[in-house]
Amino acid sequence: MATDALTQRGVAEPQAGWPTWLRSLWHNWYVYSKTWRSSLTTSFLQPVMYLAAMGLGIGSLVDHHSGGVDGVSYLAFVAPGLLAATMLQMGVAECSYPVMAGLKWDRTYWAKVATPLSVADVVIGHLGWTVVRFTSVAAVFLAVMAAFGVVASPWALLVVPVAVLSGTATAAPTAAFSATQDSDYGMALLFRLGVLPMFLFSGVFYPVTRLPQWAQVLAQLVPLTHGVNLCRALTLGTGFGWGLVFDLGYLIAWSAVGLALALRTFGRRLVE
Repeated sequence: MATDALTQRGVAEPQAGWPTWLRSLWHNWYVYSKTWRSSLTTSFLQPVMYLAAMGLGIGSLVDHHSGGVDGVSYLAFVAPGLLAATMLQMGVAECSYPVMAGLKWDRTYWAKVATPLSVADVVIGHLGWTVVRFTSVAAVFLAVMAAFGVVASPWALLVVPVAVLSGTATAAPTAAFSATQDSDYGMALLFRLGVLPMFLFSGVFYPVTRLPQWAQVLAQLVPLTHGVNLCRALTLGTGFGWGLVFDLGYLIAWSAVGLALALRTFGRRLVE
């Protein structure tokens, strides 16, 4: 009866024989289908407001006084960086407080592992849903960039999967970290000492080479810098080389290590 009611509402349940982690992902989809309106601003209107502010405001000033950045308009320079930064913010937002809620407040993860779902199903289902969210937002962001006329290369079509990977590189470690927390104090520190510095010093708004040498080294340690490099190169169609291969590998490594850590920290909490 419950399944029939959900199907009538347009939320199809995974069928028998499908991977079990899809049931965990499906739960996240069902919850989102009831609350999606609250995410419109951050998911879809924010890209328009960001790019309008940069293109019509700050960008016009930079272009007027310095002729742009690295031979392109400031909007064309900053737009792919903002896309990567949006993935960072979404990844942390989707895998911080929601993970703590599932473990401590709502305890939905405990309910899931009381069924045939395993800890791995819970982790992969949550991160899988995050990937779905990344994909939709990245696609909209790219469409807005194209409407603003800052997509200069057909390689820009690869920006969506690259942006998704960039977001996963922060989402997976964040989920692993969140599973170790017993209060939300750690979340506040994560946003203040992690997200904010990365947002400001990872090449989103200006080339990393403008930073002091020691700061450039630190910037290369965080995944957002490499996500910005890839998104910018694909959008502008410039700078292809082994450096981008390293950027891609670095993001994959962060995602893989983050997933491994998340499986471990979730397991410690849910198999107590």
